[in-house]
Amino acid sequence: MADTSFGVNDPLAVQAWGKKLYVEALRKTAAMKFMGTGADALIQIRDELSSGPGSKVTFGLRMQLSGTGVSGDGVLEGNEEALVRHNDSVQIDQLRHAVKVVGNMSQQRVPFNIRSEAESGLSDWWAGRIDTSIFNQLGGNSAANGTGTERHNYTGMQAAVNPSSSRWIFADVFENGSFNEAGNDENNIGLDTTGGTSTTKDAPFRLELIDRCVVKARTSSPPIRPLSLNGMECYAMFLHPHQVLQLRQNSTAGQWLDIQKAAMTGGLVSKNAIFTGALGMYNNTILHEAVRVPYGNDTQVGADTGTDLGAAGNTTTGIARAIFGGAQAATVAFGRAYGWSGSNIRFKWTEVMDDYENQIGVSAALVWGCKKTVFNSTDFGTIVASTVSPGT
Repeated sequence: MADTSFGVNDPLAVQAWGKKLYVEALRKTAAMKFMGTGADALIQIRDELSSGPGSKVTFGLRMQLSGTGVSGDGVLEGNEEALVRHNDSVQIDQLRHAVKVVGNMSQQRVPFNIRSEAESGLSDWWAGRIDTSIFNQLGGNSAANGTGTERHNYTGMQAAVNPSSSRWIFADVFENGSFNEAGNDENNIGLDTTGGTSTTKDAPFRLELIDRCVVKARTSSPPIRPLSLNGMECYAMFLHPHQVLQLRQNSTAGQWLDIQKAAMTGGLVSKNAIFTGALGMYNNTILHEAVRVPYGNDTQVGADTGTDLGAAGNTTTGIARAIFGGAQAATVAFGRAYGWSGSNIRFKWTEVMDDYENQIGVSAALVWGCKKTVFNSTDFGTIVASTVSPGT
């Protein structure tokens, strides 16, 4: 009787595991439903480097013409307008992680397949790392930029930069009963030290912040283009769980109740994945809860994961950065797929036997990069809304 088996690093086995890892990892991310190759996607996928060499993709933006024109028989020659273009780029680099099984007896002692567990663990790790990188980029979490061998491992293989001053809103109702802009988290919200007394500012997340973001998106130059979903134009906003809690606990008339009454009726919810799992919709903005929204201020940041209350673990003055986004808010690029004939697999799955084939190591590598889109030193498709949203 003849047996069929696939050994370590057999091309067919490696291809199958690499493909499975790619599918599973992306499926687990919160960002996947917002990715697409078209210009209407919130996170646009750039595939220019998937089939050729290079480590950077450069893309441009043409600004709208603003000249007055010439009427009647006025002379047009000499009054032409030059096209104004800006550009941005995204870098890609390799990121790897691995697990190691200590020996055959380890497999003997447990009823599950360690190879499968390695794949599951790596897919969880990659899903978390992709989401963390994208939200650190969108939220401008520059404190997450690493050094040495971990340089930019949590920011999509390139530095995250602070939000543009014109795209950054601060909920500051403690001092002046309105919303403040410009500066940074620490200077605008967090602790108020007027009069020599350190007091926590009352600056929670409220629906008015969404209204301000929508107005800013529509009136800025250039404006933030909305997403196009089944013929409907809307924006998306990601809230930290503590900000969501503040919304739910707000019993003031016209607050959370308005979201619950939002018009997500008919077939709209089932026809587009972006509505799946949404908190609701307010002022043409779909609200999503995302645990990896950056949390902390300039000196108190969950730099690696964005899920904690900062280095000090402070539950009183934690600052969360809600992210409002439109079309082409971020860009994701992938390197050449690891290649077996006819395949297009992003992850390179490698298995290595050590100690006379008693130990097996499994690694998964991805050449990729993600970046918030910035043209002419201004965030193109994002607005950050910082609030005092302490933990419980």
